[in-house]
Amino acid sequence: MIARLRGKVLEALPGRLVVDVNGVGYMLTVSLSTYDALNPVEGLEVDLRTHLHIRETAHTLYGFASDAEKDLFLLLIERVSGIGPAIGMAVLSGMPVDHFKNCVVNGDAPALSQIKGLGKKTAERIILELKDKVGVAEAWQAAAGDTVPSAAIDAESALIGLGYKQAEARKAVAAVMKLKPSAPTEELLRDALRMLNS
Repeated sequence: MIARLRGKVLEALPGRLVVDVNGVGYMLTVSLSTYDALNPVEGLEVDLRTHLHIRETAHTLYGFASDAEKDLFLLLIERVSGIGPAIGMAVLSGMPVDHFKNCVVNGDAPALSQIKGLGKKTAERIILELKDKVGVAEAWQAAAGDTVPSAAIDAESALIGLGYKQAEARKAVAAVMKLKPSAPTEELLRDALRMLNS
């Protein structure tokens, strides 16, 4: 699995990049928000988190400017029935990650349904399934109340995106937080994964 790429931009179009990594050109589908965040220019070096989506007819590499975008994309395509990569990218292109999280927490289906390609029923399903199946809304509400450091919330969301249950993800992150209260997201995630897999 290709998890990350660093290389020089060969081609840049809104929604698509070709990145040269040691002489190999990788074509990536990117959201408009990732495109804007990178502001890619030919010859510029970029560093992207990636997800390789495999279907019978195509292998598509998706690129993300941040872990938060990648985590949200994976949550959508893996945890919400009927959501595929195209809608996942539409969501990322349609609104910032934090705004999307607030809409889920507040059950704001009308705001979500403003995203191109997302109808009212799909918006309602996203809210229902992300709250009920994954329990992410609870973590986001806690983050909004500043009771939990955002690094812990991000690490917990990443673990949930990797398929761990919310309860075990929260327990592992809390255990690491006791030892390293000011650790960044990446360190929390790495140590929590070690704990869960030991």
